Formats: sequence, structure tokens, C-alpha cells
Amino acid sequence: MDPGNCSSLTEFFLLGITDNPEMKVVLFTAFLVVYLISLLTNLGMIILIRTDSQLHTPMYFFLSHLSFSDLCYSTAVGPKMLVDIFAKNKSIPFLGCALQFLIVCIFIDTECMLLAVMAFDRYKAISRPLSYAIDMSSKVCSQLLVGVYLVGLTDALIHTSLTFHLCFCGSNEINHFFCDIPPVLSISCSDTQVNVLVIFTIFGFIELSTICGVLVSYGYIISSVLKIRSAKGRLKAFSTCASHLTAVSIFQGTMLYMYFRPSSSYSLDQDKITSLFYTLFIPMLNPLIYSLRNKDVKEALQKLKNKILF
Repeated sequence: MDPGNCSSLTEFFLLGITDNPEMKVVLFTAFLVVYLISLLTNLGMIILIRTDSQLHTPMYFFLSHLSFSDLCYSTAVGPKMLVDIFAKNKSIPFLGCALQFLIVCIFIDTECMLLAVMAFDRYKAISRPLSYAIDMSSKVCSQLLVGVYLVGLTDALIHTSLTFHLCFCGSNEINHFFCDIPPVLSISCSDTQVNVLVIFTIFGFIELSTICGVLVSYGYIISSVLKIRSAKGRLKAFSTCASHLTAVSIFQGTMLYMYFRPSSSYSLDQDKITSLFYTLFIPMLNPLIYSLRNKDVKEALQKLKNKILF
């Protein structure tokens, strides 16, 4: 290996989603619609939560940051991917690739942990309602949020540093539509065993701990709900968790399949489809799930609509 080649690389070339000219218009239109819906609904959710005093509670505080995370990593990927569908030159600077990689890592980790924190919040609200205001005070919520972002940033910096210190002395063509971990590692001529081990160790720990946190929280929630004598009361308690459970199932299921499936079943084309789902479709689905199935959000939207109209 020539060490000089490690530092001479200034850009990568993204091969994109497809080279089929007949599919480009259809894909561009579909992904543009998905991205615009994601952009508008997540921005709308953030603005709605900030402006409506009825939504100034811990659950919606964390939900606004969930929308912010969705907005950040979908925007890090979406616009570049849309431009590249028709671009002849799909190049991305070395530092631009590293920055895109960093942003996606930060906010994917953040979303994992936010979903666990939201489950913890629901546990406190349903199982310990009398002490909920103290247990989930604004100070506690802020501390939890800072911890979530710090862990996400630290993990992302580790992965980015390890990945972009590798040698790329062969092809600089990334068979993907953004700088994700597996396709970037696949073109390196360095030994990537350490990188793979770090991914499984750190991200695996984050995934395992957040999933366990969600399961434990819902274990306590179910136990508390079953003690409620009124069927209406039980239904109301479960309904407050339905949107969150849906979002957790979709996101965590995708993450587990993406990064922890057997290597024998791995293919870059399949990887692209899964990546499209979690970088574009999940950020679009989350605000829709929370708005369509949430009474408070629907009431806040109606109030906002009435203010605008009248």
C-alpha cells in the first residue's frame, strides 16, 4: 500500500440509486414529494409544539426534538440525492462526505435514544402520576436531552474519525446515494475489522440499551394499566402510547435489519432500499403518526387553523 494515496483523495463519486433513465423522473418525483412532506410536517410539528401552550409538556418537548432529528438527517441526505438523480457528475468532496456521514450518525443515534427517553416519560406519566411533575421537571428533561445529544455526538465522532482515517487507494466510487458506513468501508484498502467491531460494540450497545429501556418502561406501563378498573381508563392510557410504540417499532426494526443482519444476506442494492426507508420515509412517517393518532396535536392543529382563518 502506498501511504501517499491515503492523503491524496479529495472527493468521492456517489453512484446513486439507479442509472435507468426511464426510472429517473418517477423516482425524482416520488422522492421529492416524500422529502417535501417530511420537511413541512416536521417543521410544522416543531412550530406547533413551540407555539401552543397546551403542548408544553415533557412528551411534546421530546417529540419536537424527535422532529428536529428527523429533519436534520433527512436534509443531510435528501437534497443531494435528488440532485444526483439527474446529475452527470455525482461527486462529493472528501470533507463533505465526512460531514454528511457525521450528521447522519449523530441524529440516528439521537433518535434511538429519544425514543427510549419518550418511553421513560410515558412510564412516569402513567405509573407514577402523582410525582410526574417532579420526576420530569424541565431541569430533568433538559439534562436527559443534553445527555442524548452528547452520546450521539461522541459516537458519531468516533465512527467518523475511524472511517475517514482509512486509506482509499483504489476506487473512489461509493455504490450508494450517500456516505453511509457499509459502502464507504467497502471501498477502503485498509483493514476495516476495527471499524466493524466498533460499530457492533458502540452502536450495538446503544441499540440494545434503548430497546431494553423501551421494553422495561412498557412492562411497567402495562402492569400499571392492568390495575386500572375502568375499561375507558385503560383504553385512554394505552392510546397515549400507541403512536410512540408505532414509531419505535418502525425505526428500531429498520435499524436492526440495516446494521445487524447476517453478512451472508448483505447486498448493496438491498442496502440502498433500506437506507431510503430510514433516511426519507421514516422522517415523513413520524410526524404523521403522532399527528393523526394524537388528540392533543389534532386539537392544537384545529386551534391554529381557526386562528389563521378567523
